[in-house]
Amino acid sequence: MHDLLFKGRVVTPHAVLDDGWIAVDGGRISRLGQNEAPPARHVEDHGDALILPGAIDAQVHSRSQKGQEDFVWSTRAAAAGGVTTIADMPYDDGFLVCTADALRQKAQEAGAQARIDYALWGTIAPDDGPAHIPAMAQAGACGFKFSTFGTDPVRFPRIPPDLLAACFEAVARTGLIAGVHNEDDELVRARIAAVARAGITDWRAHGLSRPALAETLAMAQIYETAAGTGCSAHVVHCSVARGYALCEAYRRQGFDTTVEACIHYLVLDEEHDVARLGGRAKINPPVRPRAEVEGLWHHLAAGNVTIVSTDHVSWSLARKSDPDMLRNASGVPGLDMLYPLLLTELSRRDLSPTHASRLLAENPARLFRLAAGKGGLAPGRDADITVARRETWRYDPAASDNVLTDWSPYAGRELDWRIAGTWLRGRQVFDGRTVLAEPGTGRFITPEQPSGVR
Repeated sequence: MHDLLFKGRVVTPHAVLDDGWIAVDGGRISRLGQNEAPPARHVEDHGDALILPGAIDAQVHSRSQKGQEDFVWSTRAAAAGGVTTIADMPYDDGFLVCTADALRQKAQEAGAQARIDYALWGTIAPDDGPAHIPAMAQAGACGFKFSTFGTDPVRFPRIPPDLLAACFEAVARTGLIAGVHNEDDELVRARIAAVARAGITDWRAHGLSRPALAETLAMAQIYETAAGTGCSAHVVHCSVARGYALCEAYRRQGFDTTVEACIHYLVLDEEHDVARLGGRAKINPPVRPRAEVEGLWHHLAAGNVTIVSTDHVSWSLARKSDPDMLRNASGVPGLDMLYPLLLTELSRRDLSPTHASRLLAENPARLFRLAAGKGGLAPGRDADITVARRETWRYDPAASDNVLTDWSPYAGRELDWRIAGTWLRGRQVFDGRTVLAEPGTGRFITPEQPSGVR
């Protein structure tokens, strides 16, 4: 007699099990199968709905604007979107997570607020070099984030090539990943100046100031640095098809290179959405033309996309409404929309929902060295489960109690899938309407692979 049984169409990384079931005991998956199900004390029968693994969102910014969102809201939105673990970025407003003490402090503060599980990225302050990387790994960092572009000299600094190589060497010794924001600093600054000289301030300014070449130049540097240091290198977002081809080429040569597609690059385009939304669709790197979006889908179908994330940040609308495009903050919210958007696009393109299982759960768990307890639906892993039902609906963030902001680049979008429920370690945290988990429910998740393995 199992504690809990889920019934429905079970989506593993490689197959959809019609008339499937998942047995849960003590908050972990015991076994799964098809057809005749074993007995359980409580049965969740979801008919022909999809039973999916809880998503792991690899790129979340819960504290980018001081006094705005924080973990109490980001993890609320996550639970409503079928996300059961977030990996939060280290560039908090006024608090760079660049030492072990800072990481431990953030983990403690997040623990009092989080409604779902959370992992934490670390980074460096350029003046410190890689000195604090080993201690941050010991403190539980899930990876280390760097940038080839300097958004802010203190909060989001550029890491120049020599220092990046030294950091990669240090990260390689921990056995974790180095994740990098991929835009060439010199090229972008030159193009920003050119846009200013031309007097272009409308929606076109952003794409013109950050061309596709800025991404691929930076990615070549990142992957060559990985090849020269033996580090696992992850590009944290790529909006151009050429970048995925670069990553695949390095993988074929035997290097541990990975690449991430944020959901906005898969569903928004420049000529329709950025032109309509202006600053609300300003994201770094930029949302690209529709032809580039289709190129990304080609790579996703071919297996060249490692993971999909949101790069979620809930800026207040005041930070996204300047008529001068380049004066707006960069980034958009999306945690509650990750699964509905991806499942909708997959089904409309006749692609299997198994892609979602791999891209949102199995592969992120492997990337962060969490696969023993997190990831796809498999015996021994946490019973982090999302149920999605087929339903046509339009997204209205202003009508939702689960998100902080009343704006979204996806507002008014028609979707084909809706989250009917989310479970964290076998406990329901969202019932399809209301987030049930209280702050403090989530746990700090750390890599199973110990530091110092190489």
